[in-house]
Amino acid sequence: MGVADRRPLRDVRPGGLVDRIVLQSPAALAEFPPTILPYVTQKVTVAGYDKPLDLYTVALEDGSTATLAEVRRIGTVSQMVDPAKPVEIVKVNIAKRTPVRQMSFATENYTEPFTHFDFVRYLWNSVFVTVTATLITLVVNSMAAFALSKYEFRGRTFAMLLILATLMVPLSVIMVPLYSIVSALGLFNNLWGVILPTVATPTGVFILRQYMLTIPDELLDAARMDKASEWQIYWRIILPLTAPALAVLAIFSVVWRWNDFLWPLIVLSRKELYTLQVGLSIYSGELNVQWHFILAMTVVTMIPVVVVFLFLQRFITTGIAGTGLK
Repeated sequence: MGVADRRPLRDVRPGGLVDRIVLQSPAALAEFPPTILPYVTQKVTVAGYDKPLDLYTVALEDGSTATLAEVRRIGTVSQMVDPAKPVEIVKVNIAKRTPVRQMSFATENYTEPFTHFDFVRYLWNSVFVTVTATLITLVVNSMAAFALSKYEFRGRTFAMLLILATLMVPLSVIMVPLYSIVSALGLFNNLWGVILPTVATPTGVFILRQYMLTIPDELLDAARMDKASEWQIYWRIILPLTAPALAVLAIFSVVWRWNDFLWPLIVLSRKELYTLQVGLSIYSGELNVQWHFILAMTVVTMIPVVVVFLFLQRFITTGIAGTGLK
C-alpha cells in the first residue's frame, strides 16, 4: 500500500525551461547562452558543394564585413567561401564570425517520435494504466474509507493509524518483496503488474475518510429504515456526496500513475509495454541524448494531466477543505 504516494510528481531533467526550447533544433539546444526564440543558422547552396553551407557575417581585416559560407572548421579557424565566388578559401577566426539567423520552428521534434518511434503505443499504455488504476483506486479507497468512517468496530482507530504509518515506509524498502509478489502472480511484463500494486493508497483513504466523517450518520440510518442495503447506501448515498473528495483523489491518482517511472521500469522489460515515462528514456543513450525529442515529448505528456486538472479543479478547494472537518 502506498507505492503511488511516495513517487515524485515530475521527473527533473536538465535542459532549461521546456516551454521555450521544445521548438528549437538540436544545434540550438547546444548553444550557450540559450535563446528564447527558436533561431537557426541560414544555409545557402554553393556550387561545388553537395550540402548547403551555413552563412556567417564575417569581420574582415580591412574593417569591412562580408557574408560568407562555412566549408569546414578546424579548431578555432573556419574555412569559408563567398557564395557568389566559391573558388577562393578564406580562413577566419571563429571569434570574428556571427551566424546569420532566421526564425524556424522545429516541428519535427513532435512529428518524428510519432512516425519513427512507438510513441503512440507508449501513449496508449500510459492511458490504460492511468485510467484503470485511477478507477480501481477510487473504488478500493472509498470502500475502505466508508468502513473506517461509518462503522463502529474494535481497532478502527488503530487500523487507520496503521494505514497512515505506511506513508513512512519508502518504496525502496518494499520494492524487492513487491517485485517477488508480482513475479509469483505472473504479472511480470504485464500492465496489470504496474496497476495492481498501486491501487490502495493511504493518502486516498485518509482524504476520503475525513470527508465521509462530515456526512451525517442520520442520513444512513434513514436509508436503513427504508430497507436500503449497505451496498445501496455506499453506492447511492456515500459516493455521490463524496464527489468533491473523489475528484481530488482522481487528480492525485492521475498525476501519480501518469508520471510513474521507477515501478514500470522494474516490472516491464518488453519495449511494446513501456509507458510514456519509460519510453522517453530510449532517447537517452550512453553517448548521445536526444534532448529535442525528450523535451518535446515531455510537453506532450503534460497535456493529459493539465486537461484533467482543468476539468476537476472546481472540486479541489471543496474536497481538500472538507477533509479537515469532522
